[in-house]
Amino acid sequence: MLALSIKQPWAWAILYAGKDVENRNWATDVRGTIAIHASKKMEDWEFTEFVNFSRGLIAENQIEPFLFPSKSEIALGSIVGTAEIIDCVKFSVPVISPWMCGDYGFVLQNPKPLIEPIPCRGALGFWKV
Repeated sequence: MLALSIKQPWAWAILYAGKDVENRNWATDVRGTIAIHASKKMEDWEFTEFVNFSRGLIAENQIEPFLFPSKSEIALGSIVGTAEIIDCVKFSVPVISPWMCGDYGFVLQNPKPLIEPIPCRGALGFWKV
């Protein structure tokens, strides 16, 4: 199975908050189920940026409200779930999802969190678990 390392708390948002696009500055032909790997570091500013961005989307009724996790609840350096990549789209207006803000968006569906994260090292790009 291929995996993709994603910075936290964005990996958490894919699994628990309805984030249906993973933003990248490169395109992919990968389709199907991938493992979601949470990167090993999360800075305070990254968590704050996630909360502010998400609250803005909620306030604009672009996404459903959700309960924010505490920073200590977010797994790091682990495979945390799976999701299916069903498409890769180039940024355009109108955007396909309120979560899209990168050059390319990997369109995701069927996120499934693991009951227990599996600690492991990540890598750049797609990599084999």
